Amino acid sequence: MIIETNSAGETFEFGQKIGREAKPGQIYTLDGDLGTGKTVFTQGVASGLGITEPVNSPTFTIIQEYEGGRMPFYHFDVYRIGDIEEMEEIGYDDYFFGEGVCLIEWAQLIEEILPQSVISIKIEKNPEKGFDYRKITIEGKE
Repeated sequence: MIIETNSAGETFEFGQKIGREAKPGQIYTLDGDLGTGKTVFTQGVASGLGITEPVNSPTFTIIQEYEGGRMPFYHFDVYRIGDIEEMEEIGYDDYFFGEGVCLIEWAQLIEEILPQSVISIKIEKNPEKGFDYRKITIEGKE
């Protein structure tokens, strides 16, 4: 599935739609260059889950946990993972196989521990189509 958005607001709204449709135990991977709108999209997902607290990128921590919505939301940024054992130390399987929703940035760094049933989301810019244009590709969703 490919969705095109033309503003940060539209990217947020699409994230909200994903959050509203999310089911317990789903794992989303999120890929995109710096400045493509991953944080805006993630804020939309959290909003769609009913989370009202501020959502920021967990750049200097591996995971941010949000409990205030209709189910827990776990936002991972594994960019700084040096070794897969760091994921084991935080008990990743409790998050991956629990009752919440996981969204993982830089997931290609931990591919060997990801379940096969992840939903992959890629956000891309195309300056020729406008500064705020984003192409969002989703794979693995029914």
